Amino acid sequence: MNISEFKTAGKLVTGLGAVKALPSEMSRLSIHAFAIVTDKGVSSSGLLEHITQLLPNNAAIIIDDIPPEPEITVIEEKLRLLRQKKVDGVIALGGGSAIDSAKILAATYDYPGNLSSLFGENTLEKRTLPLIAIPTTAGTGSEVTNIAILCDPETQMKKGIVSHCLLPDVAIVAPEMTKTCPKTITAASGIDAFVHALEAYVSVNATPITDALAEKALTLIFNALPHAYNNGENLSAREDMATGSLMAGLAFGNAGVGAVHALAYPLGGRFHLSHGMSNAVMLPHVMKVNAPFCSEKLYCVAKLLNVCESHHTKDEAVQLLLTAIERLCRNVNIPQTLKHFDIPEDCLSELAIEASKVTRLLRNNPKQLSVEEIEDIYRHAF
Repeated sequence: MNISEFKTAGKLVTGLGAVKALPSEMSRLSIHAFAIVTDKGVSSSGLLEHITQLLPNNAAIIIDDIPPEPEITVIEEKLRLLRQKKVDGVIALGGGSAIDSAKILAATYDYPGNLSSLFGENTLEKRTLPLIAIPTTAGTGSEVTNIAILCDPETQMKKGIVSHCLLPDVAIVAPEMTKTCPKTITAASGIDAFVHALEAYVSVNATPITDALAEKALTLIFNALPHAYNNGENLSAREDMATGSLMAGLAFGNAGVGAVHALAYPLGGRFHLSHGMSNAVMLPHVMKVNAPFCSEKLYCVAKLLNVCESHHTKDEAVQLLLTAIERLCRNVNIPQTLKHFDIPEDCLSELAIEASKVTRLLRNNPKQLSVEEIEDIYRHAF
């Protein structure tokens, strides 16, 4: 086995009622004058109040207006507020956008430079503020990854900051925190988690450890997502989704994701299509192109998810898997085409050029794609 590293949050606290551990974890990390970073959906759902009632002290500041797919200017504004309040810790509460924002805020609290200079890998060397992440969606896995995504308005692209400094000190994953998640977000974030697991599984950087996590995540998500979508109060399904999303995050946080995410980035940056939705639309089309280059892995997934029979050939099993993925997306009402989102056909070639520049992700893909091949995938998705 080749030498590999495994990165995750400093501590994982999981299961029903896990949020009750928050006060003791804050005490352990000496967090007193803290900031809570969340969004309007979470604060209006009652989840923010639920968290604050657990805490002995009032927050120094509550930032509850993080938008979906935040731009770098939003983070710069919130960073000024945190510095004014002289906080000594950050609690992230929400989906990927809120958690990613909190990760960057905690990591750049003492950073003297321009935040736009941090896009890329290993541009941050230290983090001063302790960070606790509590996801309220089952999808992004951001609570256990060293990646944060922002929109760059200048290039109209989503870009990543990658650094060990972004790994939270504690991730608290409690399935009841996802009960108020709207159906559309449950669907998009759930498919996003499935993409994380599948792309990690076929990544050129996959290891036996990430494979084991991805396999379990794929099974949990594939079986639980329709139930969580159809009945948000189904705590068994919510727990499977929370665990599956966490395991998918652990898998892709180490093996990486590939072309599905790379092609999704320009859709989010230019047209503000949500991360989960853009991944969901691109997933079947990218996997059809990848299939000949990772057929053994996809064959394993087909058997794992029980979408094929013993008499099927490998090629037949892979086709059945691709059909099952499309059916899963339909069952949770994920639109099947880019046209549905009013994305103009005449911009597909430009999108392909932009996606081809996301080399940090494309290099993980089992098939190396040319600009022409990327454009062809977009056209099939149109």
